[in-house]
Amino acid sequence: MITETELLAFMRETAYKPMTYQELEEHFQITDAAEFKEFLKLLNRLEQSGQIILTRTNRYGVPERMDLVRGRLQAHAKGFAFLIPEDREHPDVYVHANDLKSAMNGDTVLVRVSSKSAGGGKLEGEVVRIVNRAVTQVVGVFQHNETYGFVIPDDKRINRDIFIAQENFGGAVNGEKVVARIINYPEGRSAAEGEVIEILGHMDDPGVDILSIIRKHQLPEAFPDDVMAEAQEAPDVIAEEEIAKQGRRDLRNKVIVTIDGEDAKDLDDAVHVERLPNGNIQLGVHIADVGYYVRESSKLDQEAYNRGCSVYLVDRVIPMLPHRLSNGICSLNPKVDRFTLSCEMEFDEQMKVVKHDIFTSVIRTTERMTYTNVRKILQKEDPEVTERYSHLGDTFELMRELALKLRSNRMRRGAVDFDFEESKVIVDENGKAIDIVKRERSIAEQIIEEFMLAANETVAEHFHWLKVPFIYRIHEDPDQEKLMNFMAFVANFGYAVKGGKGNKVHPRALQTLLEDIQGTKEQTVISTMMLRSMKQAKYDAESTGHFGLAAEFYTHFTSPIRRYPDLVIHRVIREVIEHGGALPEARQEYLASRMQEIAQQSSERERVAVDAERDTEQLKKAEFMLDKVGEEFPGIISSVTSFGMFIELENTVEGLIRLSAMTDDYYHFHEQHMALIGERTSKIYRIGDEVKIRVARVNMDDHTIDFEMVDMKPRRRENGNGGRDGNGGGFGAAGGAGRGGGKRSGGKGGFAASGKPGRGGGKAGRGGAGGGAADAAPGSGKRGKRGAGRGGSDAPGGRRSDTASGGGGSAPAVSFGFGSGKGGYAPGPAALSRDSGSYRSGEGGKGSGSRRKKTSASGVFVGGGAGASDEGTAPSPRKKRGGKGKGGNGTAAFVRKKKK
Repeated sequence: MITETELLAFMRETAYKPMTYQELEEHFQITDAAEFKEFLKLLNRLEQSGQIILTRTNRYGVPERMDLVRGRLQAHAKGFAFLIPEDREHPDVYVHANDLKSAMNGDTVLVRVSSKSAGGGKLEGEVVRIVNRAVTQVVGVFQHNETYGFVIPDDKRINRDIFIAQENFGGAVNGEKVVARIINYPEGRSAAEGEVIEILGHMDDPGVDILSIIRKHQLPEAFPDDVMAEAQEAPDVIAEEEIAKQGRRDLRNKVIVTIDGEDAKDLDDAVHVERLPNGNIQLGVHIADVGYYVRESSKLDQEAYNRGCSVYLVDRVIPMLPHRLSNGICSLNPKVDRFTLSCEMEFDEQMKVVKHDIFTSVIRTTERMTYTNVRKILQKEDPEVTERYSHLGDTFELMRELALKLRSNRMRRGAVDFDFEESKVIVDENGKAIDIVKRERSIAEQIIEEFMLAANETVAEHFHWLKVPFIYRIHEDPDQEKLMNFMAFVANFGYAVKGGKGNKVHPRALQTLLEDIQGTKEQTVISTMMLRSMKQAKYDAESTGHFGLAAEFYTHFTSPIRRYPDLVIHRVIREVIEHGGALPEARQEYLASRMQEIAQQSSERERVAVDAERDTEQLKKAEFMLDKVGEEFPGIISSVTSFGMFIELENTVEGLIRLSAMTDDYYHFHEQHMALIGERTSKIYRIGDEVKIRVARVNMDDHTIDFEMVDMKPRRRENGNGGRDGNGGGFGAAGGAGRGGGKRSGGKGGFAASGKPGRGGGKAGRGGAGGGAADAAPGSGKRGKRGAGRGGSDAPGGRRSDTASGGGGSAPAVSFGFGSGKGGYAPGPAALSRDSGSYRSGEGGKGSGSRRKKTSASGVFVGGGAGASDEGTAPSPRKKRGGKGKGGNGTAAFVRKKKK
């Protein structure tokens, strides 16, 4: 019988040419009828899954040999998308909105690469086939239009409304939040068609907002009955005879404590420390043995695999396991017996692990401690708390000593430590945001953080050398291009990343830079840009190291109640211990075949959880600021883009000051310096600068906040119609645009604050310079999701910045255009970047030769093409282009598309 692996390996051979099924049958010498039938089923199955392709001539081949790339689509609210290839070595592929066919965000597709940039790094392609649909239902607001309706999706990456026929309303009325199942996917210009399957409530009802986010990300809430039935079988207490039968190491006489937040209920890690007679310190990390109760392939296990992790939203937790387990027998509650997996490590004076042991155990925690109380004890803030836990005082002092030494050792080896402030939104009983408090990272949090890191590294290295199937937490080296851009960026501030060899850099060099900028004005800007230049951490079956932690081996061992990879490796650990340090051959092969699939599923579910958590936080922060409109706050510029600046307030709320609201000057965006520079005043705004803002508006549909600068003076008004020979381009207020300059010598075109285009310069045939472009229209640069880009370290960071429209010419969309007859202002070379959220199509200059019409980053048509010219480059004088004036921008239209 021909296996899937054999067939794919044959088709991937260099000498292979696509064959018909008859030719394949002959090659593999299939003669038996039953075997031939199974072979045809195999071909059909592989073709359905997109692993092989059937050509028009009925020949089979693998996609990669046919210039096709298989991967997952990451769509953007502006309409375009990027293909994230399954082959991790393959670069991402940009897909224009016109080339998506009916593919939507998250779909698994096959893309044909149609063009490459000059350097070969930037790829553009078109969707050839949709292998698997990711979006099957959409959450949004129902709009009733007499005989039909629409669902306007909450997810802005689905940029077309869903058509609902009258018979599919399902009782929904205007303004209600609903869940619609897609019946027919969009084709060409036609919208997707759906049916209402659930009504969540009116969009303004309490609780509907969070429920909408839960449905949007398709997060499971209630557990199925068969899963709950299995959970009910778990015992409430551990019987003494069960402990004796297990043969676990008894640690119930040791002083072991849990240290968690006040509101934590799923306590899955406990610690103990003691100084040994030889002067070394022993650290014990004891983790709930969840795998003992959640057996492989059980209903509980299948549900945990599908969920991947617990999701912590602002007002609730969606757990990976039922509460009977997560808050009951698996939770290391105080003064009760619990089964655990333990990792004991002995550290010498240099903080090297000189001895370690990993084993099954039973513990009984001495106390359930909170971060707040441990901090009070160590900093002697509260005599009453100190007295209550006086029997543990020496233990906590030793914990602090060990944690600080471990941290110092980690910093020495080069771990990158981003000290960004986090916050927590406080809600009332109706789910309304009433306060935002900063999360403190005190010595108590640092103790647990360092102890868990040490255990994770020790366990990862131990099982790596045993060569058993395992799941590791990896963080790949930064992308070379991003790293080089970052190094060029910090050079603007007078800093250099030391120790970089070629295009590689050791994390120690980055940590040294973070230490150098500590306390400086540019600390925020450089830390943010460094984080954005890094990749996201993920799970993998191979141990390739963790760049951010400067660790050669790393895994997630410490949270099996809320993370599926931890639960899986717990099972492997117990199985290895039970079989004397090795796995039976059959189990070795089976587990090896599953690990990469589990790692990928866990990484994907983690991304969904992070997106949902970020969405709810953004929603509640916007809700908190609703009644603050008109109030003034000090803030710090946290990001600078071509369409404005993001300002972060002291309470961690972020809002946007749009370029069109900066009325004291015309500002140009310098990408390399990440700064906005005033044309007339040379005033500079860059990340890290302190500003005073006023809350202008809060948009609860998009969960965005607009700020405006306090005391910003309006631009100096000029004569609306210029003189015959002057640069008299007028300034059009919100109502319209100023008329162009003088007839003979041209001069600057008009300028419109509201985003409407300025009228062009000199009249046709009179040699006037080209017309001006409008400023960024309000609303033309919606902010993308935070972290959806590839962040760095172990906390996904990064922010996508959308771009406003460019000026005249085929300047990159990222540029800010002020029409001077020379084409748009275009700093730096064109770039293609998924992480910046923008696609810039060319270098400008004479016509780009693109086969499609130009569109700005906000998706509007910006005519121009061949007649456009880059700054300082005029088209051939033989052919007058762009309104027949020399170097005109040829702008045909500049209007935002309104949603139906």
